[in-house]
Amino acid sequence: MSTVLIVDDNAAVCTALDLLFSLHGLKAFVAESPDEALRLLDEHSIDLVVQDMNFHRDTTSGEEGVELFRAIRAREPDMPIILLTAWTSVETAVALMKEGAADYLGKPWDDRKLLTTIHNLLKLGSATRENQQLKSARRVVRQKVAGAFDLCGMVYESDAMHETVSLATRVARADVPVLITGPNGAGKEKIAEIIQANSPLSEGPFIRVNVGALPAELMSAELFGAEPGAYTGASNKAREGRFEAADGGTLFLDELGTLSLEGQVKLLRVLQTGQFERLGSTKTRQVKVRVISATNADLRAAIRAGTFREDLYYRLNVIELNVPPLASRRDDVLPTARAFLDGAHSFSPEAERALMAHSWPGNVRELQNSVRRACLLAAGEAIQPTDLGLQRGATVPEAVTNEPDRDSIQRALDGAQGVIAIAARELGLSRQALYRRMEKFGLASA
Repeated sequence: MSTVLIVDDNAAVCTALDLLFSLHGLKAFVAESPDEALRLLDEHSIDLVVQDMNFHRDTTSGEEGVELFRAIRAREPDMPIILLTAWTSVETAVALMKEGAADYLGKPWDDRKLLTTIHNLLKLGSATRENQQLKSARRVVRQKVAGAFDLCGMVYESDAMHETVSLATRVARADVPVLITGPNGAGKEKIAEIIQANSPLSEGPFIRVNVGALPAELMSAELFGAEPGAYTGASNKAREGRFEAADGGTLFLDELGTLSLEGQVKLLRVLQTGQFERLGSTKTRQVKVRVISATNADLRAAIRAGTFREDLYYRLNVIELNVPPLASRRDDVLPTARAFLDGAHSFSPEAERALMAHSWPGNVRELQNSVRRACLLAAGEAIQPTDLGLQRGATVPEAVTNEPDRDSIQRALDGAQGVIAIAARELGLSRQALYRRMEKFGLASA
């Protein structure tokens, strides 16, 4: 049974509310003074508070109600509080709404509206608590993963990235190729580092190769090495390839989708046998190398187009890990941004809102560059939005640009039966933001 604390110095009001609540499945506690209310909060599990704004017959300023409200919020920051007001304290109640009060009702109140408001707030509170408990449980799981494995400094909060990281740590000890997919700058190389760091080959070399940056005519020499004079412009010394350099460790092939068909044939052979020949040599060399590859390309489409070998795809794709774009894991934006700070700066609230509003088409790489830029340009310790150098307009997510109009706000208020907290949640706004828009359009909560 949900519990409600009634705080009013008028015994008749307390009795009427107590009876009303008991008839509708709510257990009520009654306090006739702020001190008694705070004592009951300490002694009992309370789900919601209905409080008056004045507690002496000769007082109409609402100051006592303000003090009680703030004292309750200090004890229970998430406690829903409904304010009962006389006409003299409406302005004060509106001000408290901006501080987090759930709603206010004038005296005499409408029983039906009061009950609807309470039940909606209790449902919202229950959902919020469940969400917080779920987040807390997920945080414990993430902490266990971070404690059991080397995450190479990676910071994340989202479920999507946790799934990818968890899978990476599980496959790290398996001696199989791994294919990492995802857009440029999303963190594919960091996932490869995590796999290497937690594998039996962690003490061995970790060689990175950006395949897309290698000229086609030098690809074989770079990957497999070359004998002196094996090609035009070649050195007069033998050249060790990346596979030889990675022997006993891991070779990370980034932008694999750009590898030529000739290079794909040679790569397939190495994956199958561990053998290859240097360019210009007939001597077969043997290596023990784990290959982790990454691509932002659609390799299945490349197979259909005839630019990527199907047999190589299935050889590389024993395990596939996907790194989602930063725009689809908003929970990671602020933790990742804070990890990029230099220790001498912090984000202002306005800068944090700008970071969350940006769509990050360049993913984590763009975020890192923006934070580094801000640390260099910030005039003080607090980084401001202008320091971040974020482009406006096209990069702002659609959900941010969809400013609710008057009709949308009215529909949300009607659907929430006037409960501001419910309507604000439906519109994706804070209560304060919704009140500003209601004032702008001349709307009332009920």
